[in-house]
Amino acid sequence: MINNVTISGLLTLDMHSLNNEGGEGNQLQTRMVHIVDGQGELQVVNAISGDMLKHIQADHLTSLSIEKELPLCDGCRKFDANRINRDGSFFESLDGEKNSVKIIDQLLPYCTVDDLEGILITRDNRSASRKSTVEFGWLVGLPDYTRTESYFHVKFDNNRGAGSGDESGANLGQNIFYRPASSGKYAVVVNLELSRIAFNDISREYTLSEEERLKRAKALLESVMFTFIKPLGAHRNTQNPHILGFEGIVSYSKSTVPAPSISALNSNYREEIEGIVEQFNRLYDGKINAKKFDSQVEFTQNMTDLIQELE
Repeated sequence: MINNVTISGLLTLDMHSLNNEGGEGNQLQTRMVHIVDGQGELQVVNAISGDMLKHIQADHLTSLSIEKELPLCDGCRKFDANRINRDGSFFESLDGEKNSVKIIDQLLPYCTVDDLEGILITRDNRSASRKSTVEFGWLVGLPDYTRTESYFHVKFDNNRGAGSGDESGANLGQNIFYRPASSGKYAVVVNLELSRIAFNDISREYTLSEEERLKRAKALLESVMFTFIKPLGAHRNTQNPHILGFEGIVSYSKSTVPAPSISALNSNYREEIEGIVEQFNRLYDGKINAKKFDSQVEFTQNMTDLIQELE
């Protein structure tokens, strides 16, 4: 079975507003971060939080789990942010158990999303943690290819008088506001630890059969693939992102050796990853592989090949 998968790439998004910090007055502010570029220079760029990406992926995973009839706790099935901490039946089955090893042993078969996405169980003074099997870095704009602008909007009021205010305080008048939109190429870094699916990190034992772990691995890969086909998130009702393209490289390992990953902030990232794979395979006899992609079609093909290779 494939143990580890990494995705490094460049996603081109135009006119999106997927991650904003908040508002000041009538101005909505987008998220900007400081980075060091490939030439070692400090830059300020637009970025989308890895929290947002993981939220998108978890949403797709939940829908896939329902469709595939994989086990879900009551909280995850209802898209409740508290997830298994909302599931009274699970905590009744614990019968007062506070030992973290035994709690995680019962958690892993009980809920696919909590197994794959990770969870901290805090209910009834417990503190049992499950580390996620999927990790997202920030979606970071390339300095020379990413821009954010602010656009004027107005809520038109046919009954407006001489002024645009609203003395009732019900926000019924004509309002002027400014909303940002960002466009550019964004560096993507994703890591998937398929070998940890249904694996209790404390006891170092699997809690599900190989067949059940395979079902979850397929659902996980599908959910990540969907994340870059349909990015959910903020302001999509009027600022649904224009996805122009996705290029990069998928590397994967069939041993304990990690699949290499280098950020696309380095312009030579694909060549370097291929070079690392070549050197690894001098020691590990072809256990590490990497596949380039230059479009969403090729990315989908590579992910589909991996899903089928799991079988």
